Amino acid sequence: MTEDVLTLILAGGVGSRLSPLTSHRAKPAVPFGGQYRIIDFALSNCLHSGLRRILVLPQYKSHSLNKHLRDGWSVFNPSLGEYITPIPPQMRTDDSWYQGTADAIYQNLFLLERSGAKYVVVLSGDHIYRMDYAELINVHKFMEADATVACMAVDRKLASSFGVVEVDNQLRIVDFEEKPASPQPMPDHPDKAMASMGVYVFSIDILIDTLRNDSTKADSTRDFGCDILPRLIKEKDVVAYQFGTANGRVSTDGYWRDVGTLDSYYDANMDLLRPLPPIDLYQPDWMIRTAITQNPPARTVSGPTGIEPRLINSIISPGAIVAGGIVVNSILSPNVRVDEGAHVFDSVLFDGVSVGTGARVSRCIVEKGVKIPPGIILDYDSVAESGDCVISDNGVIVIPQGYCEWGRHSARSSEESDDSESLALHAASFSS
Repeated sequence: MTEDVLTLILAGGVGSRLSPLTSHRAKPAVPFGGQYRIIDFALSNCLHSGLRRILVLPQYKSHSLNKHLRDGWSVFNPSLGEYITPIPPQMRTDDSWYQGTADAIYQNLFLLERSGAKYVVVLSGDHIYRMDYAELINVHKFMEADATVACMAVDRKLASSFGVVEVDNQLRIVDFEEKPASPQPMPDHPDKAMASMGVYVFSIDILIDTLRNDSTKADSTRDFGCDILPRLIKEKDVVAYQFGTANGRVSTDGYWRDVGTLDSYYDANMDLLRPLPPIDLYQPDWMIRTAITQNPPARTVSGPTGIEPRLINSIISPGAIVAGGIVVNSILSPNVRVDEGAHVFDSVLFDGVSVGTGARVSRCIVEKGVKIPPGIILDYDSVAESGDCVISDNGVIVIPQGYCEWGRHSARSSEESDDSESLALHAASFSS
């Protein structure tokens, strides 16, 4: 265990761009990949990296997150100085909730001061990636830095969506700009830019002093990217840690995704279904831990009239049953049921979803516990006509909790489409 390090996981964002998935839960508690929650990735990285003094800073709709931490992450031993503790806003500095990422930590400075730590690792609880934080901390110590920012190389044409750092040949950061219109290129790669991942290491005294100073500035937004980093870069020694190239224990797949929008969330789930997934969830000594509920094994079984199930290029979680249905390129969370003649294409189904006989679901994210009536088609055309569901910019449909009978009247019947032709097209796409 890295005893001189305190880890803070920021988990307080509203997550409005992920609505309605965040209507009843915090963004880090949103399900991912069938059996995980988004925060499991940061927490698993901590576990494998030997970071076992962890404070999680939630704020909005935190019950689901707190329950998940209790059920899945009560694994550390307090008698050894290990803990994962959620710290909601306590109004210690004023009467406001957390006003930004930096303010969330500023309001809890007393925890940093009494921790006895020399270094603070600051993480976001809503990113999908695997990283050896121990290697990041080693780089911070070796470079004798005041702050270290984990960065990744991205195409310059995409870098305007990130906070972009400018580095010298020794990877010392000389400038930082949040979402620049013209990103600064890397010294040796003019077509690339160095983007911040929202993963930081600070020498604790530097962080405390900087946050106190920031709290006195009336024009500050209390944000790491907008306020803290630019100030530190001008005044202190800040270095960049290049993600995916160091010699940490985790395999260097270099995968990192901010799943802050419905489309980025959907795409990251679909990444798991590629023939060779870009993120390695199967490294034996770097597994992603989660809360495992007691469920029977997943299974496929013939339907009541003997129709055989078909499962193509999909993830099926414990307790899920495909009873004569067809599932293609989809993710079924625990306790999902797909009944005879039902078709599920390119979709993510949360815990306890049932798809009725003959129904069809295409490019959907279906919320927990939704019961899809028999014979209904849920695709872009039918849902767009009804106006009852959220549709992302790229046409992904979110079927919210509370969906039930409206589909009988507003969605098309499965009798209106040729499912056999559609299945053939889907199957062909995965055999090529």
